[in-house]
Amino acid sequence: MIYGERIRFRGVERSDVSLFYEWLNDPQVLDGLSIYLPLSMQDEEKWFEGATQRPQAEKPLAIEIRDGDGWRLVGDCAFFDFDWTSRCAEFGIVIGDKSVWDQGYGTEAVRLLLRHGFETLNLNRIFLRVFDDNQRAIRAYQKAGFTHEGTLRQAVYKNGQYHDLHVMSVLRSEWDHISQQDSP
Repeated sequence: MIYGERIRFRGVERSDVSLFYEWLNDPQVLDGLSIYLPLSMQDEEKWFEGATQRPQAEKPLAIEIRDGDGWRLVGDCAFFDFDWTSRCAEFGIVIGDKSVWDQGYGTEAVRLLLRHGFETLNLNRIFLRVFDDNQRAIRAYQKAGFTHEGTLRQAVYKNGQYHDLHVMSVLRSEWDHISQQDSP
């Protein structure tokens, strides 16, 4: 387990697949993701089987929040497309449980994943791509320390329109500075 203040990461389990299926077929959740067609339970099970075969650093992590005396699954995140020579990876995250949106869990999860990427995996650069209309995610990324690197103009077609795709990143040196400021 990887613990934050109010959240933790754990490995994704087969029992999580039905909740992922539900989230990834919710139009509001999908709005910020690159998935644009409905997924079947078989699609999600196939994704899970593929995820179990990935190298340890690339396996998705379940995001859980404290819920009474236990923990409740609210999303997942992962690093992918590693470039081990340049010590770089892209990351993705989804908070599928809409009941916890706008409560800071996404920002905390992003910071925890950055800590894991820089301090455990020894990455030098972590980046992401985000749709121009996903302001909730952009705010969370900025709060976590991401810098806007550039814009891929009209790079994505969704919901009958072309959208810009922003590229954002955090470098290890920037993370070191951020984490020093957060220390008591």
